[in-house]
Amino acid sequence: MNSYDLTRMIIAIACILFVVVFFINKMFLKKKPITTKFMTRTAIFAAMAIILYIVPFLKFKLPFFPAFLEIHLDEIPLLIAGFAYGPLSALLALIVKTLVKLPMTTTLGVGELADFIYSAAFVIPAAIIYKKHRSFKGMLVSISISTVIQLLVSCFVTTFLILDFYMYVMNLPRAAIMGMIKAAGINIDSLSWPFFFTVALPFNAMKDAIVLVVTILIYKRIHKLVERATDRV
Repeated sequence: MNSYDLTRMIIAIACILFVVVFFINKMFLKKKPITTKFMTRTAIFAAMAIILYIVPFLKFKLPFFPAFLEIHLDEIPLLIAGFAYGPLSALLALIVKTLVKLPMTTTLGVGELADFIYSAAFVIPAAIIYKKHRSFKGMLVSISISTVIQLLVSCFVTTFLILDFYMYVMNLPRAAIMGMIKAAGINIDSLSWPFFFTVALPFNAMKDAIVLVVTILIYKRIHKLVERATDRV
Protein backbone atom coordinates (compact mmCIF):
# COMPACT_ATOMS: atom_id res chain seq x y z
CA MET A 1 0.00 0.00 0.00
CA ASN A 2 1.56 3.30 -1.12
CA SER A 3 1.06 6.74 0.45
CA TYR A 4 -1.61 7.69 -2.09
CA ASP A 5 -3.68 4.60 -1.30
CA LEU A 6 -3.24 5.18 2.43
CA THR A 7 -4.40 8.80 2.08
CA ARG A 8 -7.47 7.73 0.12
CA MET A 9 -8.23 5.09 2.75
CA ILE A 10 -8.01 7.62 5.60
CA ILE A 11 -10.28 10.04 3.71
CA ALA A 12 -12.75 7.23 3.07
CA ILE A 13 -12.69 6.28 6.77
CA ALA A 14 -13.34 9.87 7.81
CA CYS A 15 -16.25 10.28 5.37
CA ILE A 16 -17.90 6.97 6.21
CA LEU A 17 -17.48 7.49 9.94
CA PHE A 18 -18.95 11.00 9.70
CA VAL A 19 -22.06 9.72 7.88
CA VAL A 20 -22.57 6.80 10.28
CA VAL A 21 -22.04 8.93 13.39
CA PHE A 22 -24.29 11.71 12.05
CA PHE A 23 -27.11 9.21 11.52
CA ILE A 24 -26.70 7.58 14.93
CA ASN A 25 -26.38 10.97 16.60
CA LYS A 26 -29.59 12.27 15.03
CA MET A 27 -31.66 9.13 15.47
CA PHE A 28 -30.58 7.67 18.79
CA LEU A 29 -28.30 9.93 20.83
CA LYS A 30 -30.04 13.29 21.08
CA LYS A 31 -29.41 13.50 24.84
CA LYS A 32 -25.74 12.39 24.69
CA PRO A 33 -24.22 13.65 21.44
CA ILE A 34 -21.03 12.08 20.13
CA THR A 35 -17.97 14.30 20.49
CA THR A 36 -15.28 15.07 17.93
CA LYS A 37 -12.69 13.45 20.21
CA PHE A 38 -14.72 10.23 20.33
CA MET A 39 -15.03 10.22 16.53
CA THR A 40 -11.30 10.87 16.08
CA ARG A 41 -10.26 8.09 18.42
CA THR A 42 -12.73 5.67 16.86
CA ALA A 43 -11.44 6.57 13.38
CA ILE A 44 -7.88 5.78 14.48
CA PHE A 45 -8.89 2.31 15.68
CA ALA A 46 -10.93 1.79 12.51
CA ALA A 47 -7.83 2.64 10.45
CA MET A 48 -5.77 0.12 12.44
CA ALA A 49 -8.41 -2.55 11.88
CA ILE A 50 -8.55 -1.83 8.14
CA ILE A 51 -4.78 -2.08 7.77
CA LEU A 52 -4.73 -5.40 9.64
CA TYR A 53 -7.64 -6.60 7.51
CA ILE A 54 -6.51 -5.69 3.99
CA VAL A 55 -2.70 -5.74 3.97
CA PRO A 56 -1.77 -9.22 2.66
CA PHE A 57 1.39 -9.85 4.71
CA LEU A 58 -0.47 -9.08 7.96
CA LYS A 59 -2.71 -12.10 7.39
CA PHE A 60 -1.63 -15.72 7.64
CA LYS A 61 -2.91 -19.27 7.49
CA LEU A 62 -2.56 -21.93 10.15
CA PRO A 63 -1.04 -25.31 9.25
CA PHE A 64 -3.37 -28.31 9.27
CA PHE A 65 -6.39 -26.17 8.36
CA PRO A 66 -8.02 -25.66 4.92
CA ALA A 67 -6.62 -22.89 2.72
CA PHE A 68 -9.88 -20.93 2.75
CA LEU A 69 -9.49 -20.24 6.49
CA GLU A 70 -7.23 -17.28 7.25
CA ILE A 71 -6.15 -15.45 10.38
CA HIS A 72 -6.31 -11.66 10.39
CA LEU A 73 -5.87 -9.65 13.57
CA ASP A 74 -8.25 -6.75 12.90
CA GLU A 75 -10.29 -7.66 16.00
CA ILE A 76 -7.44 -6.45 18.24
CA PRO A 77 -7.98 -2.68 17.63
CA LEU A 78 -11.75 -3.28 17.70
CA LEU A 79 -11.48 -4.86 21.15
CA ILE A 80 -9.23 -2.05 22.39
CA ALA A 81 -11.69 0.56 21.09
CA GLY A 82 -14.54 -1.26 22.82
CA PHE A 83 -12.69 -1.53 26.13
CA ALA A 84 -11.47 2.07 26.02
CA TYR A 85 -14.51 3.93 24.66
CA GLY A 86 -17.42 1.53 24.84
CA PRO A 87 -19.39 -0.77 22.52
CA LEU A 88 -20.50 2.06 20.21
CA SER A 89 -16.89 2.87 19.36
CA ALA A 90 -16.16 -0.79 18.57
CA LEU A 91 -19.32 -1.09 16.47
CA LEU A 92 -18.58 2.07 14.45
CA ALA A 93 -15.01 0.96 13.80
CA LEU A 94 -16.30 -2.47 12.70
CA ILE A 95 -18.86 -0.92 10.33
CA VAL A 96 -16.24 1.37 8.78
CA LYS A 97 -13.76 -1.49 8.37
CA THR A 98 -16.36 -3.60 6.61
CA LEU A 99 -17.55 -0.81 4.30
CA VAL A 100 -14.00 0.10 3.27
CA LYS A 101 -13.17 -3.54 2.51
CA LEU A 102 -16.33 -4.29 0.48
CA PRO A 103 -15.14 -2.68 -2.81
CA MET A 104 -12.02 -4.90 -2.65
CA THR A 105 -13.88 -8.15 -1.92
CA THR A 106 -12.75 -11.34 -3.60
CA THR A 107 -15.72 -13.36 -2.31
CA LEU A 108 -18.60 -11.19 -3.59
CA GLY A 109 -19.14 -9.92 -0.04
CA VAL A 110 -19.54 -13.34 1.59
CA GLY A 111 -16.23 -13.13 3.46
CA GLU A 112 -16.96 -9.59 4.64
CA LEU A 113 -20.43 -10.59 5.86
CA ALA A 114 -18.98 -13.52 7.77
CA ASP A 115 -16.21 -11.42 9.30
CA PHE A 116 -18.72 -8.76 10.37
CA ILE A 117 -20.90 -11.32 12.14
CA TYR A 118 -17.95 -13.04 13.82
CA SER A 119 -16.30 -9.79 14.95
CA ALA A 120 -19.57 -8.32 16.25
CA ALA A 121 -20.24 -11.48 18.27
CA PHE A 122 -16.75 -11.23 19.75
CA VAL A 123 -16.20 -7.52 20.30
CA ILE A 124 -19.61 -6.11 21.25
CA PRO A 125 -20.41 -8.45 24.19
CA ALA A 126 -16.88 -7.96 25.57
CA ALA A 127 -17.24 -4.15 25.40
CA ILE A 128 -20.71 -4.16 26.99
CA ILE A 129 -19.62 -6.36 29.92
CA TYR A 130 -16.36 -4.46 30.47
CA LYS A 131 -18.21 -1.13 30.45
CA LYS A 132 -20.08 -2.28 33.56
CA HIS A 133 -17.02 -3.85 35.27
CA ARG A 134 -13.98 -1.73 34.48
CA SER A 135 -11.18 -3.72 36.09
CA PHE A 136 -8.68 -6.35 35.05
CA LYS A 137 -11.00 -9.00 36.47
CA GLY A 138 -13.84 -7.44 34.50
CA MET A 139 -11.75 -7.65 31.34
CA LEU A 140 -11.02 -11.33 31.94
CA VAL A 141 -14.71 -12.07 32.56
CA SER A 142 -15.77 -10.08 29.49
CA ILE A 143 -13.34 -11.79 27.14
CA SER A 144 -14.19 -15.23 28.56
CA ILE A 145 -17.92 -14.75 27.95
CA SER A 146 -17.42 -13.09 24.56
CA THR A 147 -15.10 -15.90 23.45
CA VAL A 148 -17.77 -18.50 24.18
CA ILE A 149 -20.36 -16.39 22.32
CA GLN A 150 -18.03 -15.87 19.36
CA LEU A 151 -17.12 -19.55 19.13
CA LEU A 152 -20.77 -20.62 19.10
CA VAL A 153 -21.79 -17.96 16.59
CA SER A 154 -18.82 -18.35 14.25
CA CYS A 155 -18.90 -22.14 14.22
CA PHE A 156 -22.65 -22.40 13.65
CA VAL A 157 -22.75 -19.62 11.05
CA THR A 158 -19.71 -20.95 9.17
CA THR A 159 -20.92 -24.54 9.17
CA PHE A 160 -24.61 -24.11 8.48
CA LEU A 161 -24.82 -20.82 6.58
CA ILE A 162 -21.64 -19.28 5.20
CA LEU A 163 -20.18 -22.40 3.58
CA ASP A 164 -23.33 -23.08 1.56
CA PHE A 165 -23.73 -19.39 0.74
CA TYR A 166 -20.09 -19.18 -0.36
CA MET A 167 -20.39 -22.24 -2.60
CA TYR A 168 -23.57 -20.84 -4.15
CA VAL A 169 -22.20 -17.33 -4.77
CA MET A 170 -18.81 -18.53 -6.05
CA ASN A 171 -20.36 -21.43 -7.98
CA LEU A 172 -18.13 -23.94 -6.24
CA PRO A 173 -19.05 -27.63 -6.03
CA ARG A 174 -19.09 -29.23 -2.60
CA ALA A 175 -16.30 -31.52 -3.78
CA ALA A 176 -13.98 -28.52 -4.16
CA ILE A 177 -14.41 -27.54 -0.50
CA MET A 178 -14.00 -31.15 0.60
CA GLY A 179 -10.85 -31.34 -1.49
CA MET A 180 -9.33 -28.33 0.30
CA ILE A 181 -10.19 -29.87 3.65
CA LYS A 182 -8.61 -33.21 2.75
CA ALA A 183 -5.55 -31.43 1.33
CA ALA A 184 -4.99 -30.05 4.85
CA GLY A 185 -4.90 -33.60 6.20
CA ILE A 186 -8.38 -33.53 7.71
CA ASN A 187 -10.45 -36.61 6.99
CA ILE A 188 -14.16 -35.84 7.30
CA ASP A 189 -17.08 -36.96 5.17
CA SER A 190 -19.51 -34.11 5.81
CA LEU A 191 -19.66 -30.29 5.98
CA SER A 192 -22.06 -30.36 8.90
CA TRP A 193 -21.20 -31.51 12.44
CA PRO A 194 -17.89 -33.19 11.52
CA PHE A 195 -16.74 -29.87 10.01
CA PHE A 196 -18.09 -27.99 13.06
CA PHE A 197 -16.03 -29.98 15.58
CA THR A 198 -12.98 -30.86 13.49
CA VAL A 199 -12.37 -27.61 11.60
CA ALA A 200 -14.49 -24.63 12.66
CA LEU A 201 -14.22 -25.02 16.43
CA PRO A 202 -10.44 -25.59 16.76
CA PHE A 203 -9.62 -22.97 14.13
CA ASN A 204 -11.71 -20.24 15.77
CA ALA A 205 -10.46 -21.21 19.23
CA MET A 206 -6.85 -20.78 18.10
CA LYS A 207 -7.63 -17.48 16.35
CA ASP A 208 -9.44 -16.11 19.42
CA ALA A 209 -6.55 -17.15 21.68
CA ILE A 210 -4.06 -15.24 19.50
CA VAL A 211 -6.27 -12.14 19.40
CA LEU A 212 -6.90 -12.14 23.15
CA VAL A 213 -3.26 -12.64 24.17
CA VAL A 214 -2.07 -9.80 21.93
CA THR A 215 -4.93 -7.53 23.08
CA ILE A 216 -4.15 -8.04 26.77
CA LEU A 217 -0.44 -7.42 26.17
CA ILE A 218 -0.81 -4.15 24.21
CA TYR A 219 -4.11 -2.71 25.45
CA LYS A 220 -2.78 -0.13 27.91
CA ARG A 221 0.08 1.00 25.67
CA ILE A 222 -2.09 1.52 22.57
CA HIS A 223 -4.91 3.10 24.57
CA LYS A 224 -2.61 5.67 26.17
CA LEU A 225 -0.84 6.38 22.86
CA VAL A 226 -4.13 7.17 21.11
CA GLU A 227 -5.33 9.32 24.00
CA ARG A 228 -2.12 11.38 23.99
CA ALA A 229 -2.36 11.82 20.23
CA THR A 230 -5.95 13.11 20.43
CA ASP A 231 -5.92 15.09 23.69
CA ARG A 232 -6.10 18.42 21.87
CA VAL A 233 -8.92 17.45 19.50
